[in-house]
Amino acid sequence: MPTLFHRHRAAVAAATGLATLLTAAAVWAQEGAAAVSGAAPAATAAASSAASAAPVATPAAAAPVAAALATLPHDLSPWGMFVTASPVVQAVMIGLALASVATWTIALAKIVELSAAKRKARAALVMLEDARSLGQAAERVGFSQGTAATLVRAVIAETHLSADAPSREGLMDRAASRLERIEAAAGRRMARGTGILATIGSTGPFVGLFGTVWGIMTSFIGISRAQTTNLAVVAPGIAEALLATAIGLVAAIPAVVVYNACTRAIGGHKAQLTDASAAVLRLLSRDIDRRTLPRSANASAAAE
Repeated sequence: MPTLFHRHRAAVAAATGLATLLTAAAVWAQEGAAAVSGAAPAATAAASSAASAAPVATPAAAAPVAAALATLPHDLSPWGMFVTASPVVQAVMIGLALASVATWTIALAKIVELSAAKRKARAALVMLEDARSLGQAAERVGFSQGTAATLVRAVIAETHLSADAPSREGLMDRAASRLERIEAAAGRRMARGTGILATIGSTGPFVGLFGTVWGIMTSFIGISRAQTTNLAVVAPGIAEALLATAIGLVAAIPAVVVYNACTRAIGGHKAQLTDASAAVLRLLSRDIDRRTLPRSANASAAAE
């Protein structure tokens, strides 16, 4: 799905732009501070004399920086950043983690379901190709619960319902209509759960980006309170914010891959069901030409 990939690229570009902007802002602030300090070398002696005259001002000015450095997280592992993140960012990360679990659960369930359905459809198609009549196909199908068996039973049921019809011309159309509805129902049944994959794949990066924006806002608030642009103060908050985008991509990329794989597999299974329907209609056409279909008692008496 090109739309999902375009959205992912937009989300990644936006997150990268935010991180680059914040890093550049911090670097520019440090360079500005260094330029200001180096632009007035003549004031060094005066500043030294003022500092010696009022030694109490230096620790008071450095107190916000020291307090900010004291409160920095020491564990910058993913778990440590999650624990020290704001509640909103933590909620975003937990939601994305649950979405990732849902993606892999649906993926495993679809692998098992589609593999079993394809295997049964292949065996049923071989059986239908070998059968010479609807009666023989029904005997081989027995009481199995596969979609191909449902196709055979539906056609046989239609032949019994049309047994008292004066003509067999509309039988093929009515049987084809039944088979089309069965195929559509089987396709809808196989597609269950894929909508969740599409939703996760399309919205996951943007949910992670929301957590990143919120975390960066929190980092800016911390910078203003600490009254410093030191990277040691800025970097942990930015790293925690970017972790939300990373988790969003971890949840979204597998969802897109699994969705595309399921779409291709469901399309292949629908093709198998179409082949099975065609085989059943061929058996019905043979029985019509052989006049071996069941007829009502009144129709049999009239024919005699």
